[in-house]
Amino acid sequence: MEKFKVFLYEEMHEEGKAILREKADIFFAERLDEPYLIDRVRDIDGIILRANGRASRKVMESAPKLKVVGRHGVGVENIDLEAATERGIWVVNTPDANDVSVAEHFFGLALMLSKILKKGEIALREGRFEARYQYIGNELHGKTLGILGFGRIGKTVARMGYRGFEMKILYYDTVRYAEVEEEIKARKADLDELLSKSDFVSINLPMLPETKGLVGEREFGLLKPTAYIINLARGPVWDEKALYRVLKERKIAGAGSDVFEVEPATKDHPLFQLENFIGTPHMAAHTDEALKRMSRVAEDIIRVLEGKKPVHPVNQPKR
Repeated sequence: MEKFKVFLYEEMHEEGKAILREKADIFFAERLDEPYLIDRVRDIDGIILRANGRASRKVMESAPKLKVVGRHGVGVENIDLEAATERGIWVVNTPDANDVSVAEHFFGLALMLSKILKKGEIALREGRFEARYQYIGNELHGKTLGILGFGRIGKTVARMGYRGFEMKILYYDTVRYAEVEEEIKARKADLDELLSKSDFVSINLPMLPETKGLVGEREFGLLKPTAYIINLARGPVWDEKALYRVLKERKIAGAGSDVFEVEPATKDHPLFQLENFIGTPHMAAHTDEALKRMSRVAEDIIRVLEGKKPVHPVNQPKR
């Protein structure tokens, strides 16, 4: 029996590849530019992509056998959902694979900022032990945590904050979650109230037209001068230039981000020149455990190719 052909834009965990190999031959991209992808997918049955590269309309149109596009992760902004749906192509993802990893990353950055850990570690390496008297941090315990976007990751951040640090939880979302409110004493708030009352803000919004630039100069101006804001969603959700000005003028205590308006971010990025900013290279979901779970998008790829419905569909193909 002839095997299916699955095209991977990037490498993924061996666990997922092992699932594919049982039923499919795996092919890997050497580049991610559209002309190259168009040429390479002509006889491909399934595609798996991560954060880099796009599954565009033109790519799909050049793949007459294509039945399914899998997102290794959650966000699908690099997949043309309209084109996929029109062409009868399933789009699948791994919606709960990286909740814990990303939530833990938020607290990692929050602690680095509030405890001044980066400066302290540098001082220690430089032999400045007396820095312990200079760098006086702040606790997370009992503070107010505001969460923009109360999806799976947002809720996980909230639960960790409530149970681990006894934080008070505010959340901003289009939907009200009464059960979670009761569970962790969370309260739904509008954007302005959340920003003005929170000591720590976690951005967990999806990248949509209505969320692009949602947090800009006006919104940064609502934050307390002692507040920290951290973005683990998508870079364009906030205005990086406005953030730079706010941090440069020390109008807030600090900010952290795992995502940037343009990725990969270059080493001369203005935010990297500020000591009250801490960044990481879009690695919040990159734990061994989460990478294993995300690689299991392979299961839905095989389900679709065998004529079954996927467990985690993002769209409903028209044909």
